[in-house]
Amino acid sequence: MSVSRIFSSMLTNGKNIRLLRKCSSHNGVNIADTAVQSFLKNMTAEHDILSSKTERTPEESKRLFEIKPIVKILERRNNLSENIEMLKNYEDQRDDNENKIEGEIQGYMNRMTAVDRELQTILLEPQYTEGSALLELSASTDKQETMVFVEELFEMYRRYAEYKDWEIYVISQQESEAGGIEKVSMFVEGVGVPELLTTEAGLHRVIKTFENESGRNVHTSTVLVAVMVKPTDKEVNIAAEDIYVENVSYEPDNNLYPEAAVRITHTPTGTVVECQDTQSYKENADIALKKMGMILLGKQLKAQSNSSTEHEEIRTYSFPENIVTDHRMGGLTYKNLQDFMNGENQLEFMQEYFLRENIRKDFLDQISQFTKEFDMKSADNM
Repeated sequence: MSVSRIFSSMLTNGKNIRLLRKCSSHNGVNIADTAVQSFLKNMTAEHDILSSKTERTPEESKRLFEIKPIVKILERRNNLSENIEMLKNYEDQRDDNENKIEGEIQGYMNRMTAVDRELQTILLEPQYTEGSALLELSASTDKQETMVFVEELFEMYRRYAEYKDWEIYVISQQESEAGGIEKVSMFVEGVGVPELLTTEAGLHRVIKTFENESGRNVHTSTVLVAVMVKPTDKEVNIAAEDIYVENVSYEPDNNLYPEAAVRITHTPTGTVVECQDTQSYKENADIALKKMGMILLGKQLKAQSNSSTEHEEIRTYSFPENIVTDHRMGGLTYKNLQDFMNGENQLEFMQEYFLRENIRKDFLDQISQFTKEFDMKSADNM
């Protein structure tokens, strides 16, 4: 993971967000720290070397592109630092302009603080890409309460996709006769899907209370959320001879168009898709074929998936306490569960916070490794 996370248009709406950090030092780095300064100084030197080259390898060009925005901010920071030091030297002379100099120093310090915030942003903010992912929700038990929670999570992600202007395609849904959903799979497409949805993979624990003949009981269960990101070069080509298309008849239902209904069968796998969404037979066939491609791609992604985080408990939704808690590094607690389940800026904030924590950890690991290598070289030269 690169130290350069170019700032993307992911502004968080902070209204009514009541989030409690587990550690106040999370989500930032101390720019003034000696080790950080040494690392950034070395990056500036690397930038100067790469910039001076008349010919660069693809890897060098990519690296230069990554660090150039950081170095530009560092240059502004260095200029401010030099001005502050120069004014402090004047201040030491104790002349009649002492108050004026103190004001100028404070002005430069305020600008330094703003530059440091900008540097934090470019170092730690995620870079979003456009892509798609298969999102699958599965109940861990056959209890109705668990399957109701699957349905609630599905609605949360559906509303979140609308909030983010993502496209969502439900490719399979197994409903429970008693209520709720046993399992649902969907493709989600849009900017930020690969990065943000990946943070949802794992076990989601729910705590609810309900009344029965024996009194008030507490129900605890989990839902497995699996996320499989589609590689950018991954496409499914369906051979025409592998597809059987037929016109089917249905009774009119819910403003659909049974007279133009289409059923497509993928003969090698036996996968069947039907569509009656429009008045056009051709448009329904195109929709069904696209959905067929997504289903087949989903099967391929699931077959190749070996995520080690799938069975890690990542979040708890406690309805009695009306809170949701993320258990991972940099985890947060949100004190209005019903608000969180609306699937808008609260979920977005939690995902972005987790991504920044991962980037921050990676950045600090790089500084630690750089410091070790620097110390070893210094010891060898002694």
